[in-house]
Amino acid sequence: MFATPEEAELAFYEALERADLNRLMQVWSEDEDIVCVHPGGLRIVGLPAVKESWQEILSNGPLYIRPAKMISTQSMMSTVHSLIEQVTMRGPDRTEVVHCYATNVYHKGPTGWRLVMHHASAAPEQSGLLEQHDSPGLLH
Repeated sequence: MFATPEEAELAFYEALERADLNRLMQVWSEDEDIVCVHPGGLRIVGLPAVKESWQEILSNGPLYIRPAKMISTQSMMSTVHSLIEQVTMRGPDRTEVVHCYATNVYHKGPTGWRLVMHHASAAPEQSGLLEQHDSPGLLH
């Protein structure tokens, strides 16, 4: 279905922006043990539960999320993307931008690359968040 993990990730964020649950679920693997953690939420395991969580979220309309500052670790059959999501929240009186740290894990299967885990958490609101270095000088 998706020739690269980047293609799957693009489809994921486009589906959120269109509030397209069917397209969003095409990105997810059909494995039993897929995992999703929304900011401040519990760990959700399994395709039916993950789908239900996204259905509830998307019932409020599109999500405007711009992924940025992606760091990728890739092997033959799996890829991990660590990134900052720039989330634009639009209300009747104002627009607010918040940031989340997100980790997306993709596995390569018979139908191509599919999402097996999405974990997002609120990032501290500080100036320069998107200007920070791409990778640390020291890994531990």
